Amino acid sequence: MDFLHLFGIYVAVVLTCIFLVCKYSGQQHNPFNTLLSYVSKVVAPFTPQWLQRSSHWIFHRLFHQRSNIFIYLHIFLEGSVYAEFTYEVFGFCREMDTSLTSLSVPYVLLAIKSCFFYLCIKTDPGTVTKKKVSSLIHVYPYDRRLFHPGVSCETCQLVKPARSKHCRVCNRCVQRFDHHCVWVNNCVGAGNTRYFLLYLLSVCAMALDIALLTGDMLLHAVLRSGLLRASYIDEYGQQQPAGPLFVVQHLFLTFPRIVFMLGFVIFVFFLLAGYTLFHSFLALVNQTSNEWYKSRGFVCRHCHPMPAADNLCSPVLDHSKRYYYSRGLLRNLGEIFFPPQATQKKGN
Repeated sequence: MDFLHLFGIYVAVVLTCIFLVCKYSGQQHNPFNTLLSYVSKVVAPFTPQWLQRSSHWIFHRLFHQRSNIFIYLHIFLEGSVYAEFTYEVFGFCREMDTSLTSLSVPYVLLAIKSCFFYLCIKTDPGTVTKKKVSSLIHVYPYDRRLFHPGVSCETCQLVKPARSKHCRVCNRCVQRFDHHCVWVNNCVGAGNTRYFLLYLLSVCAMALDIALLTGDMLLHAVLRSGLLRASYIDEYGQQQPAGPLFVVQHLFLTFPRIVFMLGFVIFVFFLLAGYTLFHSFLALVNQTSNEWYKSRGFVCRHCHPMPAADNLCSPVLDHSKRYYYSRGLLRNLGEIFFPPQATQKKGN
């Protein structure tokens, strides 16, 4: 079963890399920089200067500047999955009399996902400009905890509206900043959060549907072959019934590309499903991932005075202040899909 172990290691490494890229992209201090610095010190005596400069430029280009590389990677991985599904799975499913309606669903979901993907890339997330800043200040009140009036962005030289943040990758302040997503090469903010959430939901639906159709095809292949009633001779000459591991090994040897695709799609689905649930929860409570990471339920005592014996700015849990901008379930969702305009004022 060595091939299964190798396959599992491969998937784990791929998903770990995807998670780390999503989590640390655009941050100055991250494991990638630490690892690059360490490797650079070790190999510097043996590496030409031009190669060192090139590697640093490529790394900076990937993680600290806007780049379409991850968009192309996204399209390549998606195209590979659909090519395998169309080339092999589609034909096998038709032989098993799977309806064309069921087989057309992944392609419909692909069209829907592509639409939201394009909107995530092209829609302005809510760039704070000199012309807009005076009106954007009135969109959200300052909570005087994470966001304080009169604070200016040192880079943009503009007063920062509540819930805004400067993105180092895009080099701009974004209204209701959530995070910078390398897969769409754009920030996620007030202007495109709805498209990003629908994009995540459509990708999950697409991956799940492909996994179900592929799994159903493999299950029928097992049932038709009679593998569940088969047996084999082990290395000691003993006859053993074909168990689940034997069936999986047989499927991998018979349909290697299909099983590989199915494993990848399943792992990606669970990864994205967790990420989608997290962002759905944030939408329901009207909080951004930037606010969630910054607060984590803690309050600065400098802003909310406590007894003198306590240390200044030591963390204290305050559940009443955690969801400051929440206005109720329906209004929170309405704010995601119909974001307030710059001229619209919001009360507390």
